[in-house]
Amino acid sequence: MAESIFARVSRIVSAHVEDGVDRMEEAGGEVVMREAVREADRAIDQVKAQLEAVMARRLQAARQRQMLAQRLEELTEKAKFALKEGRDDLAEAALSRQIDMEGQAGKLDEIQAQAREEEARLEDGQASLKARKAQMEDALSAYAIARRDAALGGDGPSRPERSAEKKVDAAEQAFDRAMSGAGGVGFTRADAETINRVAEIDGLQKSASVAERLAALKAGAAA
Repeated sequence: MAESIFARVSRIVSAHVEDGVDRMEEAGGEVVMREAVREADRAIDQVKAQLEAVMARRLQAARQRQMLAQRLEELTEKAKFALKEGRDDLAEAALSRQIDMEGQAGKLDEIQAQAREEEARLEDGQASLKARKAQMEDALSAYAIARRDAALGGDGPSRPERSAEKKVDAAEQAFDRAMSGAGGVGFTRADAETINRVAEIDGLQKSASVAERLAALKAGAAA
């Protein structure tokens, strides 16, 4: 049985990047992660195609629903006209047809509601897959950099005990190279202590903003 799109999305998104990187050396290096990225790409394309199909189904149901609404109004006018002409039998026929169409309209409403729910699930899955693909690409870049550095006489091939700091540094270097290649300017990196101090400023600014808003609320309540 073919794997459903939602099961495929769940499988790809729930995988651990770190585990994949650690297994690459055992299973063929960069080839494994590159195939994982390609699989994410295929899943994204599949979700996109299914999303477009669901949207088309919803829009078709909406158009049919609009046409039915117009037809229902026309039947009401026909029934009124038949009554004026003393033709109760024709008025009853128009109203009977109206009831049938209202049943069809209800089914079309259900189709639209189901399509909206499926669209929301597919959009969430698409966003998750794109984020997952970005993580895998970052991990692949960091792994490739570590291997090249080792080949050039660094501190040895990647080991399970490599530090998180080295991973981040490798990923940042890859980002800088990609940015420069695209005509941009790479960011100047700082040491961990400097980054933490800048983050502390952000925290102080947020606290000051909260205090300012709280004071304004209190002043408004007292007025």
